[in-house]
Parts: sequence; C-alpha cells; structure tokens
Amino acid sequence: MSETVQIEALGAKGDGIAPGPLYVPFALPGETVEVERRGARARPLRIVQPSAERREPPCPHFGACGGCDLQHASDELYRAFKRELVAEAFRRAGIKTEVAPLVPCAPGTRRRAVFTAVRAGPRVLLGFHQAQSHRIEDLKTCLVAVPAIEKALPLLRRLAATLIDRKRPLRLTVFAGPAGLDIAAEDAARLTHALRQSALTMALEAGLARLTVGGEVLVESRRPVVDLGGIVVEPPPGAFLQAVTGAEAQMATLVETHLEDAKAAADLFCGVGTFTLRLARHTAVHGVEGEAPALAALDKARRGAPGLKPVTSERRDLFRRPMTAKELARFDAVVFDPPRAGAEAQARELAASKVKRVAAVSCNPTTLARDAAILIEGGYALLSVTPIDQFLWSHHVEAVALFSR
Repeated sequence: MSETVQIEALGAKGDGIAPGPLYVPFALPGETVEVERRGARARPLRIVQPSAERREPPCPHFGACGGCDLQHASDELYRAFKRELVAEAFRRAGIKTEVAPLVPCAPGTRRRAVFTAVRAGPRVLLGFHQAQSHRIEDLKTCLVAVPAIEKALPLLRRLAATLIDRKRPLRLTVFAGPAGLDIAAEDAARLTHALRQSALTMALEAGLARLTVGGEVLVESRRPVVDLGGIVVEPPPGAFLQAVTGAEAQMATLVETHLEDAKAAADLFCGVGTFTLRLARHTAVHGVEGEAPALAALDKARRGAPGLKPVTSERRDLFRRPMTAKELARFDAVVFDPPRAGAEAQARELAASKVKRVAAVSCNPTTLARDAAILIEGGYALLSVTPIDQFLWSHHVEAVALFSR
C-alpha cells in the first residue's frame, strides 16, 4: 500500500528523511513523495511535489548504480549537504568550529576506480554495486571517471570475461596516468598458459601501460607513474592513490602551508608519499606505512628526485603499534591520512606528545571528528576544517583539519 510523505532533510547517505524517521532514496528536502514503506526505508513511487532544487540526473545509470547518490540535487544543495556532513560530525563530537565551504570536484576527473565483475548466466556484468544491493550495475558510461577510463569500459568488460573465476566476483582496480591505463585484477581465475596468453594479447592490443593479475605483472609496456607535485612516483599495482588529481593538490596545499616551517615532520599512513615527497622540498620527513610495496615506491622516487631534504621511511602497522609520544619527540610537525577507521590510537599518542603542528586528512568525517576531539583534549587548538570533494555525486567527502599547540 502506498502513502504520501513529506521530506524534511537529507540523511548522511543522501536519502531523504520523512517523519518516523523514514528513509526515502532520491528524495530531496521539501518534496512530497508517494512511497511504498519497507520498514524504516521506503521505495519512491512518484514525486508529487518536487523541490526547486531538483535537477535532471545526467547519467542514464542514476537510480540503479550505487556509485552516485545525488545527481538529482542542485549544485548548491549538494555542496551544502557535503559541508554539513563534516560540520555535523564535529558537532556530535562536541567540537564547536567553523567549517569552510566545500572545495568542489568536476565531472570526468576521477583517475582511479575499482570495478567489480560478476557472471550473470552467459554474460559478464562490470560496474559498481547497485544501491542497497549486492547486484552489479552493468555500466555503459561513467560520468565521474576521466575519459580514458570511461572509454575503456568495453575493454574492461572483455578483460573481465577472460579473467573471471566461475565462483567469485572479479575486482579490477584501474588507474589512468600519464603512461596510460594501469589495471590490477584480483580474485581472478587460475592463470593457465592459455588464459595468460589471452590476457597478455588483449593488453598489448589495447596498449595498456600495465596489466597485473593476482600480483603477477603480465604486461608492462610502459612504467605507470603518478606526479606528486612535480615528483614522479612509480606506484605498485593496485596502489592506493587519491582519486582526483585536483582534490589531491588541494589537500597537499593545505598540509604543506600548515607545516612549511617545520624542521622535521612525520607522515603517518604515508602510502607512496603523497604528502611525504611534497613536504621534503623544504622539510626533513619520516614516512611511516604498513605496505612494503608503497614504501619501496616512495624510496625509489626519493632517490630519483634531486634537491629534497632527507627522507626516511619505516614499515609499521600504526593501528597495532602507533608511534609513541616519546618517538614523536624528534618531530615538530605530523600529518596523518588513515583509512576510514581513523587513527584513534595514534591520535592519543599525538595528544600526549609535544608536536607543535598536526594536519589530519580523512575520508570519514565521523572518525576525523573523534580523533580531533582527542587532540583537542590533549591541548591542541583546532585552526580550520576544510571539506574537499573527490567522490562526485556521492555521500563520501574528504576533509583536512589543522591543529597547533
């Protein structure tokens, strides 16, 4: 049975919220919507009274593909929503602070994407998970990806059909860099000689820079590289890289400016050196990371870049063994950029340290606010919080928070 509800707000994942609360996908504040209730969620049937902020979604997959939540919202509403996600997280953590306007992200700029492929009878579907589902939306286009990735969707589908295992989904991590496409396949079928040759031929004919399957490099026609502020890094297959070049540059500028006077800095969860190498142009830096291939890439880039201040590195699981306050005593600045779980244990050690300046980068406002509260309780002043968009039309948002004592 259907009913009509009034949408009062947007939820943290972009759903419209009606009294109850009742969560209605693809509905906007102020709208009257006819829905079919399913517990705390509802299926929208018809927009009875649309919001003035409603826009025509530009992508034909919108509403099915779970990659985008808010293509139907105006730019103004969308940007205010993302800024409010960060502001609300800090309010809930008991922190009073002004949050800067969202740094926007343009369509067609996402240079790294992770696709999933599954079997559907005789077909292979390739794309992202559908909203609230384990099913895969078979993508014909992707408006957030850079043109090189969007144009390669038919190739990725053919490659997936070649490599996919009979019993499990295949994951393809795709990076579009200056050398071309770098593709890393995980959970593929066992590589027989015939399968290896087929994938190799396909990669060569497509002109891929590199194709890696289950950690084995099948083809490397050109060495994939990423430019980190003028310093060239050769990332390992499937490496974590910031998704959008412009967003990375904005984050790096905030971090560099805040830490530019430091004599010695630590970059925690440093990856391939996104902040380490930039900071090393004017500061001695110690990078700490749990993944050995990422550290190897950082070290090689450091050795090939003239004029840098000393750069050292350390392999360490910072979740299990955070740098202690005593170990941090030799640094006057720290930047940390952890996964979504945040860096609670490391924040507690920082709070007990005498480090003067801290820059916290996060893809999760909730854990960022939690870690910020720990630093503030330890005597740090929160100077600024800047939300940065690099997952366009989704409910995900990056943020950079700057602290000093």
